[in-house]
Amino acid sequence: MNPFYTTYNYIPFDKIAESDYEPAILKGIEEEEKEIAAIVDNPETPTFSNTIEALEQSGQLLGKVTNVFFNLLSAETNDFLDELAQKVSPILSEHSNNIKFNERLFNRVKKVYETHAACKFSDLNEEQTTLLNNCYDSFIRHGANLPNEQKKRFREITAELSVLSLQFSQNKLKDTNDFFLHITNPVELEGLPESSIDLAKETAKERNMDGYVFTLQAPSYIPFLTYSSRRDLRQKMYMAYNTMGTHDNGNSNMLIVEKIVNLHRELAQILGFNTYAEYALLQRMAENPTKVYNLLYSLIDAYMPTARTEVQAVEELYYKDNGIFPSALSADDSRRFMPWDFSYYSNKLKESKFNINSEMLRPYFQLSKVKEGVFGLATKLYGITFRKKTDVPVYHPDVEVYEVIDKDGSFLALFYCDFHPRASKKAGAWMTAFKEQWRNRDGENSRPQVSIVMNFSKPTENKPALLTLGEVETFLHEFGHSLHGIFANTTYRSLSGTNVYWDFVELPSQFMENFATEKDFLNTFAVHYQTGEKIPQELIDRIIQSRNFNAAYACMRQVSFGLLDMAFYTLTDEFKTDLISFERQAWKQAMLLPEVEGTCMTTQFSHIMAGGYSAGYYSYKWAEVLDADAFSLFKQKGIFNQETAQNFRDNILSKGGTEHPMQLYKRFRGQEPTIDALLLRNGISQTQ
Repeated sequence: MNPFYTTYNYIPFDKIAESDYEPAILKGIEEEEKEIAAIVDNPETPTFSNTIEALEQSGQLLGKVTNVFFNLLSAETNDFLDELAQKVSPILSEHSNNIKFNERLFNRVKKVYETHAACKFSDLNEEQTTLLNNCYDSFIRHGANLPNEQKKRFREITAELSVLSLQFSQNKLKDTNDFFLHITNPVELEGLPESSIDLAKETAKERNMDGYVFTLQAPSYIPFLTYSSRRDLRQKMYMAYNTMGTHDNGNSNMLIVEKIVNLHRELAQILGFNTYAEYALLQRMAENPTKVYNLLYSLIDAYMPTARTEVQAVEELYYKDNGIFPSALSADDSRRFMPWDFSYYSNKLKESKFNINSEMLRPYFQLSKVKEGVFGLATKLYGITFRKKTDVPVYHPDVEVYEVIDKDGSFLALFYCDFHPRASKKAGAWMTAFKEQWRNRDGENSRPQVSIVMNFSKPTENKPALLTLGEVETFLHEFGHSLHGIFANTTYRSLSGTNVYWDFVELPSQFMENFATEKDFLNTFAVHYQTGEKIPQELIDRIIQSRNFNAAYACMRQVSFGLLDMAFYTLTDEFKTDLISFERQAWKQAMLLPEVEGTCMTTQFSHIMAGGYSAGYYSYKWAEVLDADAFSLFKQKGIFNQETAQNFRDNILSKGGTEHPMQLYKRFRGQEPTIDALLLRNGISQTQ
């Protein structure tokens, strides 16, 4: 029997075959069609129970199989899964549209909505009201009120977008895997730390090659740009990374970007909006493009003067170190300061100022100890514990599974961790769920199965996996997302866990990053992997002193991505200009480094082209305002204060999308957030 047709407590990865996905998806569609027909054909008057709740509970088989399939498509894909995704995505899009364009179903939903709206939803609780509003709005936003000709076009657009976003991701992964820098002469390794060289040696072995192989995956690429003293090789790596998706090699995303942007705009305009951003932001805390731009421009005003000073200091070091007088250089002189110089000389400047770099910290951040620290942090804050499970099947040997137990001894969640890069995995880091939390009709609380997927430095022949401070922050970030899923305690699956507004979803994750530079947290786990000695206090002091190094530059980089995103999705007319020129113009107000001919960010910008952040990348900065404000309360009360943590759990982490996020935040914090705490944390202002 197909494993997806059985009842199981955890995903039976050891029993699922590639051939199981397609029939299970088709059967899931068939079952949901029958469930929808039963709702529509119900002769009883439409009610919240027989229509809204019945619709919420439909499609369980389809959800079960697609959760597994699309998660593996990101974490452990192959040609078969890629091809199957291209095949089933338009089918799934068509199925979704069939539901949203079912007039009889919409009429029932509309009847229920109007009935409860007439009494101002007084007969429903907060969560039921949110579910009803979301359900009704979803039909409207998917064109339920459109005339038939426009409904047909809406269907075509959504089907095409589902395929294009897949193609975008697959092309990026192929370009990432196609490039490698092969070094056989040890002289060319100059400046690189031992950890980076060891990883490159292991990578070469895996490919049956001599010498050292460097790739575009983060654990290889980032240290190379940061430490390699070979400027020519840094340039080669930089250009390979920043031209992904632009080459005429079958993996180009140039035309795909144009199509994605235009289809988003057309979809929004069919629904009566001027731009896609207007459409998307109606279900965001920001509400409209004006508020997004107000945030981005206020950050430019606050941070740009400091950011210019930061970049100037790095540039001056570059020229001084190389004995170059910039005034004597022509505009096109190859010796001019370029982006592939920034990380290298920024690191040198940081070392000279604070006597610290990420390699110096690696010995104290052994992955196994970091796990103990991060899990221990959750224990200190919330009283939960993590028990490793070895009897749960996994989709790859790298994956670890933990049972999460609440402070009262009850089962909270199953937690999957996938830490290291491989050719079958997308770049980056993310949290997802194989199963979300909900309550069934009998009130039984069905607990979630949460997963975090990352691309951390791998263990080598001689050393365990040793992380950088940046990787520790990434771990904390994704762990914050996972706590949002683990603590979920709602009735309805569609409102559970991370099913919240995009500009609120990053609050729990970015909030956790704050602990990375707190000495009381570091002292709980950071010990030297060889000697077992605790991280020296003076090294912690240097971490704290250096945490705002180039913080303004980092802020402007994020703002530049937000400006680029908004430029695409505030277009009112067809996008048909030169992509690279458009990109340059879109983010110029926040740019600090020289532009390089031929490079293009957009063709690899998965967040806004294939990751759900279209007209939403500003969310990271929006949520940063929230997380700085939220953490300031912990700083006042104590960073391990359990009462404050319980408040955060009760009002933020467990509530999912059951209420408007600003209501939830104010209930936790007692006030609306301001930018003051962020400016103070980043050293831009000295007083709050």
